[in-house]
Amino acid sequence: MVHMTFSMKSLLFVSRFILRRLRNPRSIYRKNSNAHSSQFKLQKYPSLSHRSELSKEQNLVFDVERALLKSSSLFPYFMLVAFEAGNLIRALVLLLLYPLVCLLHEDMGIKMMVMICFFGIKQESFRAGRAVLPKFFLEDVGLEGFQMLMKGGKRVGVSVLPRVMVESFLREYLEIEVVVGRELKLFHGYYVGLLEDKDYGFVLDKIIGEERLGCDAVGIRSFKRSLDHHLFTNCKDIYIVSQAEKRSWHHLPRENYPKPLIFHDGRLALRPTPLATISLFIWLPFAFCLAITRTILAISLPYKVSTLILAFSGLRLRVSKPNTSSTNKGDSSGVLYVCNHRSLLDPLYLSTALCRPTTAVTYSLSRVSELLSPVKTVRLTRDRDQDAKVMDRMLSQGDLVVCPEGTTCREPYLLRFSPLFAEMNAEVVPVALDANVSIFYGTTAGGLKCLDPLFLMMNPSPAYSVKVLQKLHRPPSSSTCCDDHHQSSNSSFEVANYVQKELGKALGFECTKLTRKDKYLMLAGNEGIVKVTSSNSKP
Repeated sequence: MVHMTFSMKSLLFVSRFILRRLRNPRSIYRKNSNAHSSQFKLQKYPSLSHRSELSKEQNLVFDVERALLKSSSLFPYFMLVAFEAGNLIRALVLLLLYPLVCLLHEDMGIKMMVMICFFGIKQESFRAGRAVLPKFFLEDVGLEGFQMLMKGGKRVGVSVLPRVMVESFLREYLEIEVVVGRELKLFHGYYVGLLEDKDYGFVLDKIIGEERLGCDAVGIRSFKRSLDHHLFTNCKDIYIVSQAEKRSWHHLPRENYPKPLIFHDGRLALRPTPLATISLFIWLPFAFCLAITRTILAISLPYKVSTLILAFSGLRLRVSKPNTSSTNKGDSSGVLYVCNHRSLLDPLYLSTALCRPTTAVTYSLSRVSELLSPVKTVRLTRDRDQDAKVMDRMLSQGDLVVCPEGTTCREPYLLRFSPLFAEMNAEVVPVALDANVSIFYGTTAGGLKCLDPLFLMMNPSPAYSVKVLQKLHRPPSSSTCCDDHHQSSNSSFEVANYVQKELGKALGFECTKLTRKDKYLMLAGNEGIVKVTSSNSKP
């Protein structure tokens, strides 16, 4: 009995000693296995912002998830892959198995989510890493962690996520020079849902040598991540980011992004945390029925009646008009309404705001959307002379709506305006449109466009703002939004740039020179042109 009591006390003493050591990372030493055989010490600082002596001469190796992102959960990013690159069934399977993932070791849990999300996905068609994920990563970046990274020189981001998920976000938007992520196994161009078994410590050693980072690089990581211990052996100092410290971080403001986020794709507008995803799947059956009901009401009833009924269903419309009439009643031709483009429903909401029918011109519209549209639609062919004749003819029959951006833009930016509308002999009235959704985006670059109105109507309370501005007066050449000297003598470009500038001021949006082609090349890998054999109209 005495021996047993002594053994229990000894075991308890050893356990307390080990726990005390683990709680105090400053007392842990490790030896580097490289040729220098140096000894490095883990140092813990109250806040990384206190490390003010960092300079551009010092290079950083940092843990992406623990030293840059404010949230510690990786579930939302895998759910985005499952939902956007996969389908509803794949997303539901991930949600149902997530409790099991939480019970597993972190590395095993990541491997399980990788299998669910990537199995059977074609490598060539996977664009979520570039088109969808950067928006949600940027919204999760901690301001304090980002400011710390900006103090250093060359930066190496180390992630436990597959490289295809984080590389575009780090390289293109945060300008991180080197990205070390995990590679996915392929079979005939398809992901099999397995991670490559590589020594990432060796990979990082090789990168550090090739990039000439030197052996005095500074590491920023989390002490609790077991996958990291061999990835930072080349760092002279290692700084620990605690979970308590991250909770006090602020989100990185949009104006501080190294590169502005203008284009992104995907259907989900909310961050799919576990609780939000559960709510999403509960809402989906009701959302589908609600969207169908709203569509039937909008198609079958007159504007004045449907507007009141749809308002009770949750649709919100805010209209602002100038005090003076914008139409030229002495002229038999119609008014040309020039709008920025937020969704396919822009012409419908404008007609509702004006309380009269209009005709909308479009370059590409799905047959389903064309058949269901409550307003008359006319296809253009991208043949400048022919399109001008079509617009002239439609203006002689009534009011016409045109979106010179040529495509939708979700963020507070305006794309370059096509000058074709400025060549029409008609009264021009700019209209500033804005749309707000809470769950689903009603636009897409890589998905089925015929579903865009349905997804917009599936939101509980989508809101639209229609602001009709004063009719256009001839602007001076110095008032253009885009200062293109080689176009300053062309009045149609001046008018287009002026209208872009006025709409930007009314909405608080920033003008850009980006075009439809730029958007689709980035998000969908094509120029976004739908070939049609002839121009069609629908009453």
